[in-house]
Amino acid sequence: MIVDGKQKAYQVNEHIFHCGTNATLHFIGGKWKSVIIWYLRNGELRFSQLKKLMPDITEKMLSLQLKALQADGILERKVFGIKPPNRVEYSLSEFGESFIPVIRSITEWGIDYAESKGKLIEVI
Repeated sequence: MIVDGKQKAYQVNEHIFHCGTNATLHFIGGKWKSVIIWYLRNGELRFSQLKKLMPDITEKMLSLQLKALQADGILERKVFGIKPPNRVEYSLSEFGESFIPVIRSITEWGIDYAESKGKLIEVI
């Protein structure tokens, strides 16, 4: 980005972001991260509940995305029980909740687009 006629970038820890969009997409970019954040906006969910809400995601990809979101501090993972099978719940951290307005805007734009160009169908 150009600031005061000079090429600039944001440095946050070891990451270099060339614009605000780059910084945002670092956390929510890709096909599934924003969807996971959207579903967790109303409270904690278990892995199986998230999988049911996103039938097109593989279990491996869901696991990878949850780990990445946890590593970035966007969600929290709570384990209940000592012996497997443990019950695990995922919820948004305070930092993760700060993404809700961003995801809400993206979702509203997507709904407007889909409704103007397509139609709502039932998925089996």
